[in-house]
Amino acid sequence: MDTSKPRILVIGAGHGGKAMAADLAIKGFPVRLYNRTYSRIEMIALRGGIDLEFEDGHSEFGPLEMVTSDLGMAVEGVNLIMVVVPASAHADIAAQCAPFLESGQVIILNPGRTGGALEFRRVLAEKGCRASVVVAEAQTFVLSSRSTGPAEARLFRSKITVPLAALPSTDTPRTLELARLAYPQFIPARNVLETSLDNMGAVMHPSLMILNAGRIEATRGEFQFYIDGATPSVATVLEQVDAERVAVARALQVRARSALEWLRAAYASVGDDLFHAIQGTPTYRGVAAPRSLTHRYLFEDVPMSLVPIATIGAHYGVDTPTIRAVIHLACVLHRKDYFALGRTPARLGIENMSVEQLTRYVEGR
Repeated sequence: MDTSKPRILVIGAGHGGKAMAADLAIKGFPVRLYNRTYSRIEMIALRGGIDLEFEDGHSEFGPLEMVTSDLGMAVEGVNLIMVVVPASAHADIAAQCAPFLESGQVIILNPGRTGGALEFRRVLAEKGCRASVVVAEAQTFVLSSRSTGPAEARLFRSKITVPLAALPSTDTPRTLELARLAYPQFIPARNVLETSLDNMGAVMHPSLMILNAGRIEATRGEFQFYIDGATPSVATVLEQVDAERVAVARALQVRARSALEWLRAAYASVGDDLFHAIQGTPTYRGVAAPRSLTHRYLFEDVPMSLVPIATIGAHYGVDTPTIRAVIHLACVLHRKDYFALGRTPARLGIENMSVEQLTRYVEGR
């Protein structure tokens, strides 16, 4: 396989998918864009690509090789598949891809949230996928971006480093060799337990949403989500959620970075505690709050990030009272049982594994 300019498929035409597809095309890669709803990508197809505005204000056009809602056509002959959809759609994407995947292809979940690669591989097996493919996950999305129109996106900034791991981790070097051609920011993580449990969306998003629920509804998001929303008291709650996440990781023999350490690595943030680090993150300035509580920061991050952390913690003997309180409040606000809808050890296929067995599984030993 010639990896000098691998053919890349981006699955998902939301904020991140459009920006990534355009960015990769501008870098000279042959890029395909798939979205299940054609009306969402019709203008992109008509124009043949996406206009991408960069942080300095200049724009470039990213021409795309293919824009389609036909997944089989999109998957055929590509080297790298970048899945850029809400984590709640990962299982569906795996089921839909299973008949079309070809041996040698590399699939990266951008990001996996918590347990993404574990769930994706379990679904491929359930659907009888016979292709020998690599399934990997990024710890976070490599770009900070927004969709600004039907065929337009804006790229605010690229993260400095983004850990990435394959399942099993014996496939990580091969994955990085391909992925770093597009984004040199990717660095190796020990395994997918590390990328899953270094999930900063779990720390930052749901608690900020819930603790600012009244303000979001009253102003329809007319405030800076991180800068105004993360007051000293709110940041104290975030720190406790973060501490419980780190404790679950420790029980799985994973050394998870604290949110403070992550901010310093991803954004070169400054500050001695989480409140001051958030306030000292330039990328967060100007980021508006969601306009309503019906937002992926709750309907994605609660079942796909917090629920697996809490249920994996319970499965391996770690209590997570603050995380469970946040999940409970989200269930009340949305009138949904996110514990029933979310990722659990059973849905990740690890319910019968000891810590040692789980470690061997994710590392290929």
